[in-house]
Amino acid sequence: MGRLVILGGGESGVGTAILGKKEGFEVFVSDKGEIKEKYKEVLEHFGIEWESGTHTESKILNADVVMKSPGIPDKVPLVKQLVAKGIPVISEIEFASKYTDATLLGITGSNGKTTTTMMTYHLLKEGGLNVGMAGNIGDSYAKMVAEQDFDQYVLEISSFQLDGIVDFKPHVAVITNITPDHLDRYEYQFENYIASKFRIAMNQDENDYLIYDADDEVITGWLKQHPVRSKLVPFTLRGKVEEGAWLENETIKIKLEHKTLEMSTDILALEGQHNVKNTMAASMAALLVKVRKETIRQSIQSFQGAPHRLEKVLKINHVEYINDSKATNVNATFYALDGIKKPIVWIVGGVDKGNDYAELMPLVREKVKAIVCLGMDNTKLKDAFGNVIDLMVETYSMEEAVKVAYKIAERGDAVLLSPACASFDLFENYEDRGNQFKNAVKNL
Repeated sequence: MGRLVILGGGESGVGTAILGKKEGFEVFVSDKGEIKEKYKEVLEHFGIEWESGTHTESKILNADVVMKSPGIPDKVPLVKQLVAKGIPVISEIEFASKYTDATLLGITGSNGKTTTTMMTYHLLKEGGLNVGMAGNIGDSYAKMVAEQDFDQYVLEISSFQLDGIVDFKPHVAVITNITPDHLDRYEYQFENYIASKFRIAMNQDENDYLIYDADDEVITGWLKQHPVRSKLVPFTLRGKVEEGAWLENETIKIKLEHKTLEMSTDILALEGQHNVKNTMAASMAALLVKVRKETIRQSIQSFQGAPHRLEKVLKINHVEYINDSKATNVNATFYALDGIKKPIVWIVGGVDKGNDYAELMPLVREKVKAIVCLGMDNTKLKDAFGNVIDLMVETYSMEEAVKVAYKIAERGDAVLLSPACASFDLFENYEDRGNQFKNAVKNL
């Protein structure tokens, strides 16, 4: 089978190593950072050669194929060397898809993709399908393909993962929305990022489906300029569509492939307009793989949202504490501020990914009574909101931020962690940040 080299010894890297070994590759895992003990143990168990803390070029540049972890940018010199030598550098979803005949449902977007992925998986599972959920969420997709035999996979896919595909082809693709994000990885060109998201549909044909937000001008504009071969399935909150999903008198209406489905928004377990859209997308994906209408209606009511996404933690002294650590960009934070109906003490900050805070200004003026900055460098936040908000406090640990918010908040307020930034300055990742917030709130 040849030599498979894997750059990055995390969840996707180790999963790919297991699958590669099973399929007869000579496998080598190399991580410039430190590989976690639990992953080292797995590699040892399978007898897979690995190195940690360095990249030995002689053991990498002789690869037949390289799987690159999504966190490693294409502009890293080692990756450039591999490409120059004509060695394919692919993502985990590309590698794993070659070894399964399952029906693939791929979900991408700047925001809402985790909720939509979890909801789609929930609907398929409740519908009795033999389905797995992987990708940017939970277990490694490659490991699942190696160890399970699912008939369907619901995959949450990031733009970085899509950058590394060649033949990957989902039967149902979903683009929830596209807003400026990760521009540091795309030469600060929004077009490059949009193109990256649309790679999800690049191998689709007329037997496949692309579900998309017809209210998103970025998506509709791109589709006008770059037609796709798949069947287009729009969802919208503004008006009616011939085929797709729309909202009429607080009722979601879906017309798709000669099927119709109606459900009142009152039955949705999750609040907010964006969750109406997530529900539309997930319900249509489920219909396309033959889940029954009645099952969809019932399962939507029992769905609980993703952790770290507008997650209600506790009420203390009539103040609600809400964990939205997964809001790593401005658009996600916009949904959070928009959805909360109380005065807000807002904990915000982290690694800025080229954020423009202007779109938050009307909501901040209307709803935010105080800002607690949580990051190593809060200059941009202070410049944006310093003249609008009277009370801004800088903090450098989650414990400190929560204590400050507790002192400021009054009866009837909400304390919202919605950082609008990446977490890597003070935390391992957004989960670590969210968990530290929840612990700090519980320790008040």
